Order: sequence, then C-alpha cells, then structure tokens
Amino acid sequence: MTDADGGTYTLLLELSRDAELEVGALGIHRLPAGAYAYTGSALGSGGFARVDRHRRLAAGESDTRHWHVDYLTGHPATDLITVVTSAGADVECAVAGRLPDGPIDGFGASDCDCRSHLAAAPSLSALTESVRSAHRDATRG
Repeated sequence: MTDADGGTYTLLLELSRDAELEVGALGIHRLPAGAYAYTGSALGSGGFARVDRHRRLAAGESDTRHWHVDYLTGHPATDLITVVTSAGADVECAVAGRLPDGPIDGFGASDCDCRSHLAAAPSLSALTESVRSAHRDATRG
C-alpha cells in the first residue's frame, strides 16, 4: 500500500490559545485552547497527499481554504502534532463516531450523517490514544 492508495486519516492538532474561526458556511465559532482531532478521507486521487496539503497549510506555506478543517489548520495558534492513518480503509465515519464530541456540529461532515468529524479534548495525550483506538477498532470491523 502506498501513500497514493490513501485511506482514512486523523489530524491531531493543538490550539495554543482560544481562537475565533470563521468556518465557511458554518459561520463564526470560538474554540477554546486544547486538543482537537479531525478525521478525513484520502481515498480520492492522490491518496494521502491530502495530508501533505494539511501540513503545508498548518506550516503557513499555503493559505488556500477549501474544507472546514482548513480554517482550523490555517489558524496561527494551531499546531499539527501528528497524523494517524488507516491505509486502504474507508472508515472515516466509523473513526469519527468513536471519538469525543467536537465543538462544531457539521464540521467536516457535510457529505454524511455524522454530527461532526472534529473531536475535542483538554489533553492531547488522551485524545491521541482515543484516535489510535478508534482507528484500530474501525478497521477490525
């Protein structure tokens, strides 16, 4: 399996201070400092190259915003800490549904029935373990 094959990914992000974000059609939202996890699909052309796009935006090397997560990763108080992937697996909604509730209904979920694909937690270490467990459990069926 190569990066071009894609799968499901979760970005683990840390917001160093409270932030107000305008998230496209979802409007303006205030997020408290803390840990966030965004789960997405990279099954289209390019596969996990989509994750590299998120990394460039988080590093300030790009300012193009297409998806809800771009407004969070592109904020100067956001750091992309790590990425957890499930190569070849179409388990985006299964992973997102196993994570803690997020602060913005509809975030990253405009093409499914999920409440949100953004999870939040006060601790990055606890959220990271939840994400790893969610990926393991979702790929086991």
